[in-house]
Amino acid sequence: MAVLKMLHGAVLTLLLFVLDIYSVSARSEQQPAVIIIGAGMSGISAAKTLSDSGIKNILILEATNRIGGRIHKKNFAGLNVEIGANWVEGVNGQEVNPIWTLANKLKLRTFRSDFSNLSSNVYENGLLNSSTAQSVLDDADKVAEAASEFSKSLSPSGQDDISVLTFQRLSQSVPSTAVEMAVDYFNHDYEFAEPPRVTSLQNTEPLPTFANYGEDVYAVVDQRGYESTVYHLACQFLASDSNGNIIDPRLKLNKAVNKIEYSDKGVTVSTEDGSTYKSDYVMVSASVGVLQSDLIKFKPDLPSWKILAIYQFDMAVYTNIFIKFPYKFWPSGNGTEFFLYANERRGYYPVWRHFELVYPGSNLLLATVTDEESRRIEQQPDSETKAEIMEVLRSMFGKNIPEATDILVPKWWSNRFYKGTFSNWPIGVSRAEYDQIRAPVGRVYFTGEHTSQHYNGYVHGAYLSGVDSAFMLISCIKYGSCDVQIDTKA
Repeated sequence: MAVLKMLHGAVLTLLLFVLDIYSVSARSEQQPAVIIIGAGMSGISAAKTLSDSGIKNILILEATNRIGGRIHKKNFAGLNVEIGANWVEGVNGQEVNPIWTLANKLKLRTFRSDFSNLSSNVYENGLLNSSTAQSVLDDADKVAEAASEFSKSLSPSGQDDISVLTFQRLSQSVPSTAVEMAVDYFNHDYEFAEPPRVTSLQNTEPLPTFANYGEDVYAVVDQRGYESTVYHLACQFLASDSNGNIIDPRLKLNKAVNKIEYSDKGVTVSTEDGSTYKSDYVMVSASVGVLQSDLIKFKPDLPSWKILAIYQFDMAVYTNIFIKFPYKFWPSGNGTEFFLYANERRGYYPVWRHFELVYPGSNLLLATVTDEESRRIEQQPDSETKAEIMEVLRSMFGKNIPEATDILVPKWWSNRFYKGTFSNWPIGVSRAEYDQIRAPVGRVYFTGEHTSQHYNGYVHGAYLSGVDSAFMLISCIKYGSCDVQIDTKA
Protein backbone atom coordinates (compact mmCIF):
# COMPACT_ATOMS: atom_id res chain seq x y z
CA MET A 1 0.00 0.00 0.00
CA ALA A 2 2.85 2.31 0.86
CA VAL A 3 4.46 1.52 -2.50
CA LEU A 4 1.23 2.41 -4.30
CA LYS A 5 1.05 5.71 -2.41
CA MET A 6 4.64 6.45 -3.39
CA LEU A 7 3.93 5.66 -7.03
CA HIS A 8 0.78 7.77 -6.93
CA GLY A 9 2.73 10.66 -5.44
CA ALA A 10 5.47 10.31 -8.05
CA VAL A 11 2.92 10.26 -10.90
CA LEU A 12 1.16 13.31 -9.45
CA THR A 13 4.49 15.15 -9.12
CA LEU A 14 5.41 14.25 -12.70
CA LEU A 15 1.99 15.38 -13.94
CA LEU A 16 2.32 18.71 -12.14
CA PHE A 17 5.83 19.13 -13.56
CA VAL A 18 4.60 18.50 -17.10
CA LEU A 19 1.67 20.89 -16.62
CA ASP A 20 4.06 23.53 -15.29
CA ILE A 21 6.32 23.12 -18.33
CA TYR A 22 3.28 23.41 -20.60
CA SER A 23 2.14 26.51 -18.74
CA VAL A 24 5.55 28.17 -19.09
CA SER A 25 5.65 27.23 -22.79
CA ALA A 26 2.16 28.60 -23.34
CA ARG A 27 3.06 31.86 -21.62
CA SER A 28 6.22 32.21 -23.71
CA GLU A 29 4.27 31.67 -26.91
CA GLN A 30 1.42 33.98 -25.89
CA GLN A 31 0.77 36.82 -28.32
CA PRO A 32 2.38 39.95 -26.90
CA ALA A 33 0.23 42.94 -26.13
CA VAL A 34 2.89 45.29 -27.50
CA ILE A 35 5.78 44.83 -29.92
CA ILE A 36 8.48 47.47 -29.60
CA ILE A 37 10.66 48.02 -32.65
CA GLY A 38 14.16 49.12 -31.72
CA ALA A 39 16.20 48.71 -28.52
CA GLY A 40 17.79 52.13 -28.33
CA MET A 41 17.21 54.53 -25.44
CA SER A 42 13.66 55.44 -26.46
CA GLY A 43 12.57 51.85 -27.16
CA ILE A 44 13.97 50.55 -23.88
CA SER A 45 12.56 53.53 -21.98
CA ALA A 46 9.12 52.88 -23.46
CA ALA A 47 9.34 49.15 -22.72
CA LYS A 48 10.36 49.77 -19.10
CA THR A 49 7.52 52.25 -18.61
CA LEU A 50 5.02 49.73 -19.99
CA SER A 51 6.45 47.00 -17.76
CA ASP A 52 6.35 49.21 -14.67
CA SER A 53 2.67 49.87 -15.33
CA GLY A 54 1.94 46.13 -15.37
CA ILE A 55 2.02 45.61 -19.14
CA LYS A 56 4.76 43.00 -19.14
CA ASN A 57 3.58 41.01 -22.15
CA ILE A 58 5.92 42.80 -24.55
CA LEU A 59 8.35 41.81 -27.28
CA ILE A 60 11.32 43.95 -28.35
CA LEU A 61 12.66 43.45 -31.88
CA GLU A 62 16.11 44.94 -32.49
CA ALA A 63 17.65 45.00 -35.98
CA THR A 64 21.28 44.84 -34.80
CA ASN A 65 23.19 42.49 -32.52
CA ARG A 66 23.10 44.82 -29.49
CA ILE A 67 20.97 47.29 -27.60
CA GLY A 68 21.77 51.00 -27.27
CA GLY A 69 21.00 52.30 -30.76
CA ARG A 70 22.90 55.51 -31.48
CA ILE A 71 24.64 55.28 -28.10
CA HIS A 72 27.54 53.02 -28.98
CA LYS A 73 31.08 52.49 -27.78
CA LYS A 74 33.81 51.01 -29.95
CA ASN A 75 37.34 49.92 -29.13
CA PHE A 76 39.95 52.03 -30.85
CA ALA A 77 43.66 52.14 -30.07
CA GLY A 78 43.10 50.22 -26.84
CA LEU A 79 40.30 52.46 -25.55
CA ASN A 80 36.52 52.29 -25.70
CA VAL A 81 35.44 55.52 -27.41
CA GLU A 82 31.95 56.87 -28.03
CA ILE A 83 31.18 56.94 -31.75
CA GLY A 84 27.60 58.11 -31.20
CA ALA A 85 26.21 60.15 -28.32
CA ASN A 86 29.08 61.12 -26.05
CA TRP A 87 27.83 63.89 -23.74
CA VAL A 88 25.27 64.39 -21.02
CA GLU A 89 24.14 67.82 -22.16
CA GLY A 90 22.33 70.12 -19.78
CA VAL A 91 23.67 69.77 -16.22
CA ASN A 92 23.71 71.92 -13.05
CA GLY A 93 20.53 73.84 -13.84
CA GLN A 94 17.26 74.31 -11.95
CA GLU A 95 15.92 70.97 -13.22
CA VAL A 96 17.80 67.69 -13.11
CA ASN A 97 18.51 65.98 -16.41
CA PRO A 98 17.25 62.36 -16.07
CA ILE A 99 20.30 61.07 -17.93
CA TRP A 100 22.58 62.84 -15.44
CA THR A 101 20.69 61.02 -12.67
CA LEU A 102 21.29 57.72 -14.45
CA ALA A 103 24.98 58.47 -15.01
CA ASN A 104 25.47 59.28 -11.34
CA LYS A 105 23.57 56.20 -10.23
CA LEU A 106 25.91 54.05 -12.31
CA LYS A 107 28.91 56.11 -11.19
CA LEU A 108 29.94 56.62 -14.79
CA ARG A 109 33.22 58.41 -15.26
CA THR A 110 32.39 61.81 -16.74
CA PHE A 111 34.43 64.91 -17.49
CA ARG A 112 33.12 68.45 -17.58
CA SER A 113 33.85 70.08 -20.93
CA ASP A 114 35.37 73.55 -20.62
CA PHE A 115 35.01 75.83 -23.64
CA SER A 116 35.90 79.05 -21.82
CA ASN A 117 39.40 79.38 -23.29
CA LEU A 118 38.43 78.71 -26.91
CA SER A 119 39.77 82.07 -28.14
CA SER A 120 43.31 80.91 -27.30
CA ASN A 121 42.87 77.80 -29.44
CA VAL A 122 41.77 79.01 -32.87
CA TYR A 123 44.00 78.10 -35.80
CA GLU A 124 44.07 79.28 -39.38
CA ASN A 125 47.58 79.16 -40.82
CA GLY A 126 49.05 78.54 -37.40
CA LEU A 127 47.68 79.84 -34.10
CA LEU A 128 45.48 82.92 -34.41
CA ASN A 129 45.91 85.94 -32.12
CA SER A 130 43.62 85.29 -29.14
CA SER A 131 42.26 88.86 -29.02
CA THR A 132 41.17 88.60 -32.67
CA ALA A 133 39.42 85.30 -31.99
CA GLN A 134 37.82 86.61 -28.79
CA SER A 135 36.37 89.57 -30.67
CA VAL A 136 34.66 87.21 -33.12
CA LEU A 137 33.36 85.03 -30.26
CA ASP A 138 32.01 88.09 -28.41
CA ASP A 139 30.20 89.34 -31.52
CA ALA A 140 28.65 85.90 -32.03
CA ASP A 141 27.44 85.86 -28.40
CA LYS A 142 25.76 89.26 -28.86
CA VAL A 143 23.93 88.00 -31.96
CA ALA A 144 22.80 84.88 -30.06
CA GLU A 145 21.42 87.01 -27.22
CA ALA A 146 19.51 89.19 -29.66
CA ALA A 147 18.22 86.08 -31.45
CA SER A 148 16.96 84.66 -28.17
CA GLU A 149 15.00 87.84 -27.40
CA PHE A 150 13.56 87.95 -30.91
CA SER A 151 12.55 84.30 -30.69
CA LYS A 152 10.54 84.93 -27.53
CA SER A 153 8.41 87.45 -29.42
CA LEU A 154 7.28 84.88 -32.00
CA SER A 155 3.93 83.08 -31.83
CA PRO A 156 4.04 79.86 -29.76
CA SER A 157 2.45 78.02 -32.70
CA GLY A 158 5.74 78.15 -34.57
CA GLN A 159 4.07 79.50 -37.70
CA ASP A 160 6.12 82.71 -37.60
CA ASP A 161 9.41 80.85 -37.19
CA ILE A 162 12.47 81.82 -39.22
CA SER A 163 15.85 80.20 -39.74
CA VAL A 164 18.91 81.15 -37.71
CA LEU A 165 20.49 82.47 -40.90
CA THR A 166 17.49 84.70 -41.60
CA PHE A 167 17.96 86.37 -38.25
CA GLN A 168 21.67 86.79 -38.94
CA ARG A 169 20.73 88.56 -42.14
CA LEU A 170 18.19 90.74 -40.35
CA SER A 171 20.84 91.79 -37.85
CA GLN A 172 23.47 92.20 -40.60
CA SER A 173 25.74 89.67 -38.91
CA VAL A 174 26.20 86.93 -41.50
CA PRO A 175 29.62 85.30 -41.00
CA SER A 176 31.95 85.87 -43.95
CA THR A 177 35.60 85.42 -42.90
CA ALA A 178 37.12 82.02 -42.24
CA VAL A 179 37.31 82.70 -38.50
CA GLU A 180 33.72 83.96 -38.36
CA MET A 181 32.52 80.84 -40.18
CA ALA A 182 34.49 78.58 -37.82
CA VAL A 183 32.92 80.24 -34.77
CA ASP A 184 29.48 80.15 -36.42
CA TYR A 185 29.96 76.44 -37.09
CA PHE A 186 30.96 75.83 -33.48
CA ASN A 187 27.88 77.66 -32.19
CA HIS A 188 25.35 76.01 -34.50
CA ASP A 189 26.43 73.04 -36.62
CA TYR A 190 28.47 71.54 -33.77
CA GLU A 191 25.27 71.42 -31.71
CA PHE A 192 22.58 70.68 -34.30
CA ALA A 193 24.60 68.98 -37.08
CA GLU A 194 23.07 71.26 -39.72
CA PRO A 195 23.85 74.83 -40.80
CA PRO A 196 21.94 77.96 -39.70
CA ARG A 197 20.19 78.27 -43.06
CA VAL A 198 17.94 75.28 -42.27
CA THR A 199 17.85 75.32 -38.46
CA SER A 200 14.78 76.73 -36.69
CA LEU A 201 15.43 79.88 -34.68
CA GLN A 202 12.43 79.46 -32.41
CA ASN A 203 13.37 75.93 -31.33
CA THR A 204 17.04 76.63 -30.69
CA GLU A 205 17.12 80.17 -29.25
CA PRO A 206 16.96 79.80 -26.33
CA LEU A 207 17.69 76.06 -26.34
CA PRO A 208 15.39 74.26 -23.86
CA THR A 209 18.06 71.72 -22.90
CA PHE A 210 20.37 74.40 -21.51
CA ALA A 211 17.61 76.72 -20.32
CA ASN A 212 15.95 73.97 -18.26
CA TYR A 213 18.76 71.64 -17.25
CA GLY A 214 21.77 73.95 -17.10
CA GLU A 215 24.55 75.00 -19.46
CA ASP A 216 27.18 72.47 -18.42
CA VAL A 217 27.97 69.43 -20.55
CA TYR A 218 29.80 66.34 -19.34
CA ALA A 219 31.60 63.94 -21.65
CA VAL A 220 31.10 60.27 -20.82
CA VAL A 221 34.58 58.72 -20.71
CA ASP A 222 33.77 55.54 -18.81
CA GLN A 223 35.16 52.34 -20.32
CA ARG A 224 31.81 50.63 -19.70
CA GLY A 225 30.42 53.02 -22.29
CA TYR A 226 27.54 55.49 -22.36
CA GLU A 227 25.37 52.58 -23.54
CA SER A 228 25.54 51.16 -20.01
CA THR A 229 22.72 53.59 -19.17
CA VAL A 230 20.49 51.75 -21.65
CA TYR A 231 21.58 48.35 -20.27
CA HIS A 232 20.83 49.55 -16.76
CA LEU A 233 17.26 50.45 -17.71
CA ALA A 234 16.81 47.20 -19.65
CA CYS A 235 18.02 45.01 -16.78
CA GLN A 236 15.36 46.47 -14.51
CA PHE A 237 12.63 44.62 -16.39
CA LEU A 238 14.42 42.06 -18.57
CA ALA A 239 16.05 38.94 -17.13
CA SER A 240 19.85 38.89 -17.17
CA ASP A 241 22.58 36.48 -16.10
CA SER A 242 25.24 36.97 -13.45
CA ASN A 243 27.46 38.76 -15.97
CA GLY A 244 24.78 41.29 -16.84
CA ASN A 245 23.97 39.75 -20.22
CA ILE A 246 20.29 40.01 -21.08
CA ILE A 247 18.81 36.55 -21.54
CA ASP A 248 15.13 37.47 -21.55
CA PRO A 249 13.25 35.92 -24.51
CA ARG A 250 11.24 39.14 -24.79
CA LEU A 251 14.29 40.76 -26.40
CA LYS A 252 15.19 39.45 -29.84
CA LEU A 253 18.34 40.73 -31.55
CA ASN A 254 19.16 40.63 -35.28
CA LYS A 255 15.49 41.04 -36.12
CA ALA A 256 15.24 43.70 -38.83
CA VAL A 257 11.61 44.65 -39.29
CA ASN A 258 10.56 45.19 -42.90
CA LYS A 259 6.75 45.26 -42.71
CA ILE A 260 4.07 46.39 -40.29
CA GLU A 261 0.49 45.40 -41.10
CA TYR A 262 -2.13 47.00 -38.90
CA SER A 263 -5.91 47.10 -38.56
CA ASP A 264 -8.46 47.78 -35.85
CA LYS A 265 -8.04 44.14 -34.76
CA GLY A 266 -4.29 44.04 -34.23
CA VAL A 267 -0.82 44.23 -35.73
CA THR A 268 1.42 41.82 -37.63
CA VAL A 269 5.14 42.57 -37.77
CA SER A 270 7.39 40.84 -40.30
CA THR A 271 11.19 40.64 -40.21
CA GLU A 272 13.76 40.12 -42.93
CA ASP A 273 14.51 36.56 -41.80
CA GLY A 274 10.94 35.54 -42.66
CA SER A 275 9.55 35.61 -39.11
CA THR A 276 6.18 37.14 -38.27
CA TYR A 277 4.91 38.33 -34.92
CA LYS A 278 1.38 39.31 -33.95
CA SER A 279 0.40 41.77 -31.25
CA ASP A 280 -2.33 44.09 -30.14
CA TYR A 281 -0.17 47.21 -30.60
CA VAL A 282 3.24 48.19 -31.94
CA MET A 283 5.59 50.94 -30.78
CA VAL A 284 8.03 52.10 -33.48
CA SER A 285 11.23 53.68 -32.14
CA ALA A 286 13.15 53.68 -35.43
CA SER A 287 14.90 56.95 -36.28
CA VAL A 288 13.18 59.53 -38.43
CA GLY A 289 15.85 58.75 -41.05
CA VAL A 290 14.71 55.14 -41.16
CA LEU A 291 11.06 56.21 -41.32
CA GLN A 292 11.94 58.37 -44.32
CA SER A 293 13.55 55.37 -46.06
CA ASP A 294 11.91 52.25 -47.47
CA LEU A 295 13.27 49.88 -44.80
CA ILE A 296 9.88 49.41 -43.11
CA LYS A 297 6.74 49.08 -45.22
CA PHE A 298 3.41 49.95 -43.61
CA LYS A 299 0.25 48.19 -44.75
CA PRO A 300 -1.96 50.06 -45.28
CA ASP A 301 0.24 53.06 -46.05
CA LEU A 302 0.48 55.63 -43.31
CA PRO A 303 -1.98 58.50 -43.83
CA SER A 304 -0.74 61.49 -45.78
CA TRP A 305 -0.61 63.79 -42.72
CA LYS A 306 1.72 61.35 -40.97
CA ILE A 307 3.99 60.89 -43.98
CA LEU A 308 4.23 64.64 -44.51
CA ALA A 309 5.17 65.21 -40.86
CA ILE A 310 7.88 62.54 -41.03
CA TYR A 311 9.33 63.91 -44.25
CA GLN A 312 9.44 67.49 -42.97
CA PHE A 313 11.93 66.66 -40.21
CA ASP A 314 15.64 66.45 -40.96
CA MET A 315 17.81 63.48 -40.05
CA ALA A 316 21.18 65.10 -39.47
CA VAL A 317 24.61 63.48 -39.61
CA TYR A 318 27.24 64.15 -36.94
CA THR A 319 30.57 62.37 -37.36
CA ASN A 320 33.25 62.05 -34.69
CA ILE A 321 36.50 60.95 -36.34
CA PHE A 322 39.15 59.49 -34.03
CA ILE A 323 42.83 59.70 -35.02
CA LYS A 324 45.74 57.98 -33.24
CA PHE A 325 49.31 59.36 -33.25
CA PRO A 326 52.63 57.98 -31.99
CA TYR A 327 52.98 61.01 -29.71
CA LYS A 328 51.14 64.27 -29.02
CA PHE A 329 52.18 67.49 -30.73
CA TRP A 330 49.33 69.75 -29.60
CA PRO A 331 48.95 71.81 -26.40
CA SER A 332 47.46 69.68 -23.64
CA GLY A 333 47.22 71.73 -20.45
CA ASN A 334 44.06 73.16 -18.92
CA GLY A 335 42.05 75.28 -21.34
CA THR A 336 43.26 73.44 -24.44
CA GLU A 337 40.80 70.53 -24.77
CA PHE A 338 38.91 72.10 -27.70
CA PHE A 339 40.32 73.99 -30.66
CA LEU A 340 39.00 75.35 -33.96
CA TYR A 341 40.35 75.32 -37.48
CA ALA A 342 39.32 78.27 -39.65
CA ASN A 343 39.13 77.51 -43.35
CA GLU A 344 37.51 79.39 -46.23
CA ARG A 345 35.58 76.17 -46.90
CA ARG A 346 32.98 76.22 -44.13
CA GLY A 347 32.67 72.95 -42.20
CA TYR A 348 36.01 71.51 -43.35
CA TYR A 349 37.32 69.74 -40.21
CA PRO A 350 36.52 72.78 -38.05
CA VAL A 351 36.19 71.42 -34.48
CA TRP A 352 38.88 69.43 -32.65
CA ARG A 353 39.28 67.86 -29.25
CA HIS A 354 42.14 66.04 -27.53
CA PHE A 355 41.92 63.40 -24.79
CA GLU A 356 45.08 64.05 -22.79
CA LEU A 357 43.12 65.34 -19.81
CA VAL A 358 40.94 62.22 -19.55
CA TYR A 359 43.20 59.59 -21.12
CA PRO A 360 46.80 60.77 -20.49
CA GLY A 361 49.22 59.31 -22.99
CA SER A 362 46.48 58.16 -25.36
CA ASN A 363 47.73 60.45 -28.16
CA LEU A 364 44.20 60.68 -29.56
CA LEU A 365 42.57 63.53 -31.44
CA LEU A 366 38.91 63.84 -32.33
CA ALA A 367 37.72 65.81 -35.36
CA THR A 368 34.02 66.53 -35.80
CA VAL A 369 32.31 67.07 -39.14
CA THR A 370 28.61 67.23 -39.98
CA ASP A 371 26.00 67.34 -42.73
CA GLU A 372 27.40 67.44 -46.29
CA GLU A 373 30.97 66.85 -45.13
CA SER A 374 29.84 63.78 -43.18
CA ARG A 375 28.15 62.33 -46.24
CA ARG A 376 31.14 63.12 -48.45
CA ILE A 377 33.57 61.50 -46.02
CA GLU A 378 31.43 58.38 -45.63
CA GLN A 379 31.66 57.82 -49.39
CA GLN A 380 35.44 58.00 -49.66
CA PRO A 381 38.12 55.59 -48.39
CA ASP A 382 39.31 56.23 -44.85
CA SER A 383 42.82 56.65 -46.26
CA GLU A 384 41.67 59.76 -48.13
CA THR A 385 40.07 61.15 -44.98
CA LYS A 386 43.29 60.52 -43.10
CA ALA A 387 45.28 62.34 -45.79
CA GLU A 388 42.92 65.35 -45.62
CA ILE A 389 43.20 65.44 -41.85
CA MET A 390 47.00 65.35 -41.97
CA GLU A 391 47.00 68.29 -44.38
CA VAL A 392 44.77 70.29 -42.02
CA LEU A 393 46.87 69.46 -38.97
CA ARG A 394 50.08 70.45 -40.76
CA SER A 395 48.47 73.77 -41.58
CA MET A 396 47.69 74.19 -37.90
CA PHE A 397 50.81 72.80 -36.19
CA GLY A 398 53.51 72.76 -38.86
CA LYS A 399 54.89 70.26 -41.35
CA ASN A 400 57.01 68.25 -38.91
CA ILE A 401 54.18 66.56 -37.03
CA PRO A 402 54.09 62.73 -37.07
CA GLU A 403 51.89 60.72 -39.39
CA ALA A 404 48.71 59.32 -37.85
CA THR A 405 48.94 55.59 -37.16
CA ASP A 406 45.22 54.78 -37.21
CA ILE A 407 41.82 56.32 -37.89
CA LEU A 408 38.23 55.47 -37.01
CA VAL A 409 35.46 56.97 -39.15
CA PRO A 410 31.91 56.11 -37.95
CA LYS A 411 29.40 55.86 -40.78
CA TRP A 412 25.95 56.49 -39.37
CA TRP A 413 24.44 57.87 -42.56
CA SER A 414 25.41 54.79 -44.59
CA ASN A 415 23.96 52.44 -41.98
CA ARG A 416 20.45 51.53 -43.13
CA PHE A 417 19.33 50.92 -39.55
CA TYR A 418 20.02 54.56 -38.56
CA LYS A 419 20.44 56.79 -41.67
CA GLY A 420 22.05 59.49 -39.56
CA THR A 421 22.71 60.44 -35.96
CA PHE A 422 19.86 62.61 -34.68
CA SER A 423 17.00 64.79 -35.83
CA ASN A 424 17.15 68.54 -36.34
CA TRP A 425 14.04 70.69 -36.16
CA PRO A 426 14.15 72.65 -39.43
CA ILE A 427 12.52 75.93 -40.26
CA GLY A 428 8.86 75.65 -41.21
CA VAL A 429 7.82 72.83 -38.87
CA SER A 430 5.09 74.10 -36.54
CA ARG A 431 3.92 72.78 -33.18
CA ALA A 432 0.95 71.17 -34.95
CA GLU A 433 3.31 69.19 -37.16
CA TYR A 434 5.25 68.12 -34.09
CA ASP A 435 1.98 66.73 -32.70
CA GLN A 436 1.56 64.80 -35.93
CA ILE A 437 5.00 63.19 -35.85
CA ARG A 438 4.44 61.80 -32.36
CA ALA A 439 0.78 60.87 -32.84
CA PRO A 440 -0.26 57.20 -33.20
CA VAL A 441 -1.92 55.83 -36.31
CA GLY A 442 -4.52 53.36 -35.10
CA ARG A 443 -2.63 50.66 -33.21
CA VAL A 444 0.77 51.91 -34.40
CA TYR A 445 2.53 54.17 -31.89
CA PHE A 446 5.74 56.13 -32.38
CA THR A 447 8.59 57.20 -30.14
CA GLY A 448 12.20 58.40 -30.44
CA GLU A 449 14.20 61.56 -29.87
CA HIS A 450 12.55 63.08 -32.94
CA THR A 451 9.18 62.97 -31.13
CA SER A 452 10.47 65.03 -28.19
CA GLN A 453 9.17 68.57 -28.63
CA HIS A 454 11.75 70.32 -26.47
CA TYR A 455 14.66 67.89 -26.51
CA ASN A 456 14.82 66.37 -29.97
CA GLY A 457 18.35 65.32 -30.88
CA TYR A 458 19.41 64.56 -27.30
CA VAL A 459 19.72 61.38 -25.22
CA HIS A 460 17.39 62.81 -22.59
CA GLY A 461 14.95 63.55 -25.41
CA ALA A 462 15.02 59.88 -26.41
CA TYR A 463 14.51 58.76 -22.82
CA LEU A 464 11.64 61.17 -22.13
CA SER A 465 9.94 60.44 -25.45
CA GLY A 466 9.91 56.74 -24.57
CA VAL A 467 8.17 57.49 -21.30
CA ASP A 468 5.74 59.91 -22.96
CA SER A 469 4.76 57.54 -25.79
CA ALA A 470 4.39 54.64 -23.38
CA PHE A 471 1.96 56.64 -21.23
CA MET A 472 -0.11 57.39 -24.33
CA LEU A 473 -0.32 53.66 -25.03
CA ILE A 474 -1.00 52.79 -21.37
CA SER A 475 -3.90 55.23 -21.39
CA CYS A 476 -5.31 53.42 -24.42
CA ILE A 477 -4.78 49.86 -23.15
CA LYS A 478 -5.86 50.36 -19.55
CA TYR A 479 -8.45 53.09 -19.77
CA GLY A 480 -9.69 52.94 -23.36
CA SER A 481 -8.53 56.50 -24.00
CA CYS A 482 -7.10 55.86 -27.46
CA ASP A 483 -8.12 58.98 -29.35
CA VAL A 484 -5.31 61.51 -29.69
CA GLN A 485 -6.60 64.86 -30.85
CA ILE A 486 -4.41 66.34 -33.58
CA ASP A 487 -4.84 68.71 -36.46
CA THR A 488 -4.16 66.48 -39.47
CA LYS A 489 -4.75 69.17 -42.10
CA ALA A 490 -5.85 66.35 -44.39
